[in-house]
Amino acid sequence: MKLSDKIAAHPAHRPFYTFEFFPPRTDQGFDNLLTRISRLSNLDPIAISVTWGAGGSTKDRSLDLAGITQADYGIDTILHLTCTNMVPGLVDDALRTAKARGIQNILALRGDPPRGQEHWTPIDSRFSHGVDLVKYIRSSPEFSPHFCIGVAAYPEGHPDNQTDDDGDFDVLKEKVEAGADFIVTQLFYDADRFLHWLERVRREGISVPIIPGVMPIPTYSSFLRVVNLCRIQVPPSIMIDLEPIRHDDQLVKEYGIRLAVDIILKVTGNGDIRGVHFCTLNLEKSVQLVLERLKWAGGSPTTRNKLIADSPVPLPPISELVVTPTTATSDAAAALTSKTTVEIEPPGRGEINNAATWDDFPNGRFGDYKSPAFGAQDQWGGLGLSVHPVHPDWGNPATAEELTDLFLRHLDSKAASTPFSSSPLSAESQTILHQLKALTRGGLWTVCSQPAVDTLPSTDENFGWGPRDGYVSQKAFIEFFCTEEVVDKIEKKTQLSGGGSVHYFAANLQGDFRTNVPEDARNAVTWGVFPGKEIVQTTIIERESFLTWKEEAFSIWTEWASFYPPGSDQRTMLDEVRRTRWLMSVLHHNFKNPGALWDFLVDFYS
Repeated sequence: MKLSDKIAAHPAHRPFYTFEFFPPRTDQGFDNLLTRISRLSNLDPIAISVTWGAGGSTKDRSLDLAGITQADYGIDTILHLTCTNMVPGLVDDALRTAKARGIQNILALRGDPPRGQEHWTPIDSRFSHGVDLVKYIRSSPEFSPHFCIGVAAYPEGHPDNQTDDDGDFDVLKEKVEAGADFIVTQLFYDADRFLHWLERVRREGISVPIIPGVMPIPTYSSFLRVVNLCRIQVPPSIMIDLEPIRHDDQLVKEYGIRLAVDIILKVTGNGDIRGVHFCTLNLEKSVQLVLERLKWAGGSPTTRNKLIADSPVPLPPISELVVTPTTATSDAAAALTSKTTVEIEPPGRGEINNAATWDDFPNGRFGDYKSPAFGAQDQWGGLGLSVHPVHPDWGNPATAEELTDLFLRHLDSKAASTPFSSSPLSAESQTILHQLKALTRGGLWTVCSQPAVDTLPSTDENFGWGPRDGYVSQKAFIEFFCTEEVVDKIEKKTQLSGGGSVHYFAANLQGDFRTNVPEDARNAVTWGVFPGKEIVQTTIIERESFLTWKEEAFSIWTEWASFYPPGSDQRTMLDEVRRTRWLMSVLHHNFKNPGALWDFLVDFYS
């Protein structure tokens, strides 16, 4: 059903809500997301939406996921569709596929630039902005009657800052006049500013439904990443509130739930806003708790006291306020059969609490590849950066020695980022700075690492995470690019002196893969023990997640090289690195000895 029709038919006194999901990067995560969506569908969202992926990178999985939720689950689904990387014919193919799968709702977006580009450029000259998609669909006799179209709005201005405030309103008005049926806004945390923007939108004569985007804060680090990427203005009071609890993930999550409730109540209080759009990051617990506290879940039924009639025989229908054993049994049976749930074995049983909360604390890039939220950081720029040849931090390296210098400058905080690390070295990695620099000088370009930690309080300034009154531990690991010769040496040393305590993964562009880890083994390298919970594992290194990241890592070399002219020293060198270097991850299991991994790798110091 078209979302515009559903909104029009929705009871005015009952707020509605939609859930946004992204296609997980792994097959296991995809399957487990279906189970999660099935559970969340019991909260009766008016629709869900499925993202298209940065640069159109997930188009096949997006179409598959949206098709399953629409056709198999019977949940009205909004498919995001972007202009990015849309070669001629691809828009038609996507729309026809969506139509064939029963999808009637499209969110038309310009989209983010592919990783590897600082500025957005069209592939198909017909589609440079979201409004071009709207106009194209509305001009097509094949597509226009079938699809309800939504567009995006930015209450705090577009992240690219392409226009001033007046220009933003003109762009939005153009989208609506081209045929948009509803508006979904960028997420925000300043409700007053949103309401001021809403007033201006209505004064401009824009009357279609507006659905504000809301994201309960998942963790402090992910919150900072999102507001930085989206250039969101956060009221100082929120930052003040978060500062004393930023190392307690449970308190941050609880604060995020309360904040989301407050924002939603405020923006829906004037009668104009009838519903909200939840950015779930494929997580479920916070969204569920927000809806419960709002008393919106399940369509906000009105609860009324009933008289219990203890009668052994059925009574005539005296009143809906009377319940008997017979009617109670009938009502319960109807409730159990009213929602179709696809039976997929939920993850996490006996592993990390239960299926609803097993990935509640997404603190590491290497989360559980089976989690629906695996790869969530990618949605907000968590892996890699937009590569640009004149990035002031990176210069224009033309030799391997200049690349070594870039990685060293990043370790020394003289470069705020590299193409593989979007932020300065973390506080915990600063504790192993000497070892990282020694390895980098030896030609092992480090991109990810952590020191060993043996049972520190969960509130520790550098290493803490999760709820208060817990304890966290972690094994040391390091990931780097290196030559095949280094891989050979580490592989041999592991066999001779690893003692079963050293595990490694190594892979190159050509698909060669080496490891001493059993095929189905999973290395939990960060875990926590908290009151009232099973052991929580937030960072897991295993074959699937490593190979997924390997594809991403080598694509960054490709994109970086592409910004230099063919035949240039920079491009020649970066292409050579991509073809000849290996990505390697080395883990030491002895977390009781903080120097164990570094002693093992000492032969590679310089």
